[in-house]
Amino acid sequence: MITVGKNQTTSDYVGIADEKSRAVLICGKRGSGKSYTLGVIFEELQAQENCLLIVIDPMGIYHTMAEPNGAQERELWDWGLSSRGLPITIHVPGDPAERYGGEDVIREMQSRGVRFHPLRLNASDLSPDSWCDLFDIGVSDAMGIVLYRAVQNLRRQRKQFFYVEDIIEEVKKDERAQERTLEALINRLEMARDWDIFSSNYREIWEIFDLNGVNVIDLSVVDPGRHGLRNLIVDVIARDFYKRRTVARRREELGLLSDLPRVWMAIDEAHQFVPAGRASLAKETLIRWVKEGRQPGLSLILATQQPAALDSEVLSQCDVLLVHKLTNTEDTNAINRLSQDYMSSELKALVQKLSRSGEAILVDDEAEILTSLQVRPRVSRHGGGEAKAP
Repeated sequence: MITVGKNQTTSDYVGIADEKSRAVLICGKRGSGKSYTLGVIFEELQAQENCLLIVIDPMGIYHTMAEPNGAQERELWDWGLSSRGLPITIHVPGDPAERYGGEDVIREMQSRGVRFHPLRLNASDLSPDSWCDLFDIGVSDAMGIVLYRAVQNLRRQRKQFFYVEDIIEEVKKDERAQERTLEALINRLEMARDWDIFSSNYREIWEIFDLNGVNVIDLSVVDPGRHGLRNLIVDVIARDFYKRRTVARRREELGLLSDLPRVWMAIDEAHQFVPAGRASLAKETLIRWVKEGRQPGLSLILATQQPAALDSEVLSQCDVLLVHKLTNTEDTNAINRLSQDYMSSELKALVQKLSRSGEAILVDDEAEILTSLQVRPRVSRHGGGEAKAP
């Protein structure tokens, strides 16, 4: 059981059953406590030490979980808890010192218990379609045809080990393409090489993750611009773990050992990755996690302050809701459409009664329960909130 808080009426502990994989939505307006609650769930999961934990962090706030929450010692004592830091590894796309603006920043964060690991993708882990999507090129366009053909040829020749430089060389060899097309495509590939997110040495993605701590993928250092690099990183990681957990699950059913435990992945600002009404590089894969992840042992937590901006297919598949204060009409209506028959009143009416930060409505569709709760204090330091003047 993942203890989230206490029932506001009975003071009983309230949580989420985690014997099976879950799809969880945490939502609430800015400052209502959604990122705080996400941190509480990961504190609980890390204490269990039986699953791989990944946080997709577009805001760069979860590194503080390496430090104890000294500011709430009194509240923690009342809950029978004490402050402590968690083992946190920050996976930084590219070179950490360069992304963070200097070695002194890295040293200071390391002194606070944070570990760093450069995160680079294998070019060969992207399908031909993914390469075209990355550059927003149609597979039937002139550049798309050449790029698709080049990646496909490399996959056939080398199976899984090739790099951006290899794609460039393969494109140059295409005698059927016009020179202008080749130049335009090579320019894009050289730009991709300069992003410093692709590896020059093949390494399995899952090997870099810490099985005993919380793995934070800091996407705040990556431009969320039109090339969709944030979405690309999430898509590659989510695809890889889906494939590997499918294999691991089969081995477990046969009584054989597997090297990859169940996975819990949390995505803050989730509307950036599974948006309503438009495509994204990671959308198809994340929808598959929500719809089919239970069998291979994949759980997904989506946190957002804009539930109306999330794809409706994802919303409808979440079997646990943790709803903090919402005031936007579109967002409250989106949540209300998830109301179930066992609820005594509209969900939005209950949400509108929430007043304080940290209050939430827990809806567990599998257990058919609805509870108004107060989220427990964090044992590790929360990194959310606005910047303050020095």
